Amino acid sequence: MAKKTTTKKKATNNTAQDFSKYVRRFWMIFAGGVFAFFLMFLLASWGAFGDMPDHTILENPKTFLATEIISSDDKTLGKFYLDDNRTPVDYDELPQNLVDALVATEDIRYYEHAGIDFRGTLRAFAYLSKKGGASTISQQLARQLFVGVRSKNLFEAVTQKIKEWVIAIRLERQYTKEEIIAMYFNIYDFGNNADGIRSATRIYFGKEPKDLDLKESAMLVGMFKNSSLYNPIPSRNPVGVKNRRNVVLAQMYKYEYISETEKDSLQATELDLNFSPETHREGTATYFRAYLDKFMKDWIKNNPKPDGETYNLYNDGLKIYTTIDSRMQKYAEDAVARHMPRLQAEFDNQNTPKRNKTAPFLELDENEIKDLMNRSMTRSERWRVMKANGKSEKEIRDSFQKPTQMSVFAWIDGKPSEIDTVMKPIDSMRYYKSFLQPGMMSMDPQTGHVKAWVGGMNFRHFQYDHVKLGKRQVGSTFKPFVYATAVDQLHLSPCDTIPRQQITIEADKYGNPEPWTAKNSDGRYDGFLTLKDALANSVNTATARLMDKVGPEPVIDMARNLGVDSDIPPVPAIALGTPDISVYEMVAAYSTFANKGVYNKPVMVTRIEDKNGTVLYQFTPETKDVLSAEVAYTTVNLMQGVVESGSGSRLRGSWRASQALYKEIITGYPYELNNPIAGKTGTTQNQSDGWFMGMVPNLVTGVWVGAEDRAAHFKTIAYGQGASMALPIWALYMKACYADEELGISKDNFEKPANLSIEVDCSKWKGNDGEGTDPSDELDDVLDF
Repeated sequence: MAKKTTTKKKATNNTAQDFSKYVRRFWMIFAGGVFAFFLMFLLASWGAFGDMPDHTILENPKTFLATEIISSDDKTLGKFYLDDNRTPVDYDELPQNLVDALVATEDIRYYEHAGIDFRGTLRAFAYLSKKGGASTISQQLARQLFVGVRSKNLFEAVTQKIKEWVIAIRLERQYTKEEIIAMYFNIYDFGNNADGIRSATRIYFGKEPKDLDLKESAMLVGMFKNSSLYNPIPSRNPVGVKNRRNVVLAQMYKYEYISETEKDSLQATELDLNFSPETHREGTATYFRAYLDKFMKDWIKNNPKPDGETYNLYNDGLKIYTTIDSRMQKYAEDAVARHMPRLQAEFDNQNTPKRNKTAPFLELDENEIKDLMNRSMTRSERWRVMKANGKSEKEIRDSFQKPTQMSVFAWIDGKPSEIDTVMKPIDSMRYYKSFLQPGMMSMDPQTGHVKAWVGGMNFRHFQYDHVKLGKRQVGSTFKPFVYATAVDQLHLSPCDTIPRQQITIEADKYGNPEPWTAKNSDGRYDGFLTLKDALANSVNTATARLMDKVGPEPVIDMARNLGVDSDIPPVPAIALGTPDISVYEMVAAYSTFANKGVYNKPVMVTRIEDKNGTVLYQFTPETKDVLSAEVAYTTVNLMQGVVESGSGSRLRGSWRASQALYKEIITGYPYELNNPIAGKTGTTQNQSDGWFMGMVPNLVTGVWVGAEDRAAHFKTIAYGQGASMALPIWALYMKACYADEELGISKDNFEKPANLSIEVDCSKWKGNDGEGTDPSDELDDVLDF
């Protein structure tokens, strides 16, 4: 019995020893695991598994930021970027529903942990991530900023995870919870050039982050799982995108951020996207942005950083504050989009192969057209690129004759569209030459601030800017320069009379190479008319007489002082608008008349800031006195006659029966703009260029319309005049501006100078002899005709 008891005690002791041995082993393994865990942390923090960000880098993570172009009314017009279209926002710019959606879906204990969610981590280990992962928002940010895509190699994946843990803890120490959330939203790539939350909300919904509603926030947060798989544009997985959004809404309901009723109602809705791509060839003010790109590159060349390095336009997150008003820019683009397809339809109707065998060209034979196309070929982008790649001239020319798959521009149902087709490049060039193009600029004459800039019809297909780069014959819009010179030198009144009869300026006078005779478009040369009527009806012989009295050189000096830099030959024929001048120059020149004779150089950029808000550039106004206020006001009064009784009178709503034939292309008629307006139409001799320059006291706008080549034009003046081609765009734009009362566009009279010595009211006009005058009277002595 005693032996049995002893044996039992030994067995019990052995069992106890074995158990204690396992306990010791367990604690040794546990301690070893904890030690290994902390050793791995320590090694990771020392950089044993790869470079780790130091304090400085954590404070300023390396991210590429797009340069933002900001309008005068504080809207984003566009951005400059290469790969990252990212503009960061602060936490207080994020709506609460967006933050709630993120926390509910990605990290419900976000506000409780310090970078690592140990409960989530244990759950992920226990269930092998089948019930969700354990990456906190801080860890996901660490991965986005410093670690990168998860490796498929197990050891590397583990070390990456450890690095994420270490960096997440450091981020939590460095930043507040709110700052980490803002950084997370700012760093994520939502696809379609939507880098960061601000780009994403603008691209997918056409709004700023603070304006997101709940279901929009849910869709964007849903994309964090996989922005490629759950991307709505292009939606290869439409059901999956909607389902993922609904999962986010369900998570928000689960954690009591929203009610069940809200969840159910929102889950039943569609995505309701407003896709607004942000590319360099699409969006608002594309031609202006192209101008700004060159402006900024020139500025960057001459303005290095304090440390001597060069600013990067695409990565440094600069902010460019411009004078463009986003509302006025939209109205200008809308006006072009309304008028141009209707004008183009009429042009195409007149240039069918049956009606015009050389369409779209007029007055050219086949050999002349062949030469024109050859010149265009050698100036084309295709030629330049192939030449740069070492291709021979024969290879390049042959490539223009090979059918190629391409997308070409077309107006379809009055809207800009693309047609996928197969066409020879040489045929596509001829096709594009049939399109009429616009150029339009609008400016505040008192400040020089440019408010709208439309350099063409569609930047994606027509990238040449017809505001600043394009220079075309200005026709009768040049005549106010002649009249202003005559008023300035001869102290003329709009009420002075002038004969309509022909005048010939002899050879050698003013350096004229041969005799020059001005002709009137209506063929009339009888009687007399006032200067105001002469300009209103664009009587060429009257302008030629004024030119003969003052001479070309003073007129050229006047144009130069008004800001016209283009070449103007010193011959009398310039009186009728033979020089090629840009819309940009013409608007600045006309603004001087509206600004009481003071020229303001056009301003497009008011200041430039770096990403921290430090001002790098502040514009300095460039002004000069050109005319007396009296002469400027008199010239304006002369141009008011154009709208009151001349070619611009259709702005008032009047319409002669003979014009009803082409009323259909005058989009939006009747305009019924009855406030004081000064302006001038311009039409070149063969109807290849149509102009309208119009102004009210605080806004001057110029519009040009024409084809790329002057040989493509309307056959008759009915459609080919400035009043039909360009004036409608001006009228539609101004109607929209007046409808937006916040813009404050003036409807007042132009301010009359004090002590005006030139009589502009012809009902009070006494003439130089003090006896009164009549349009049929002889021209007064001051001109001595």
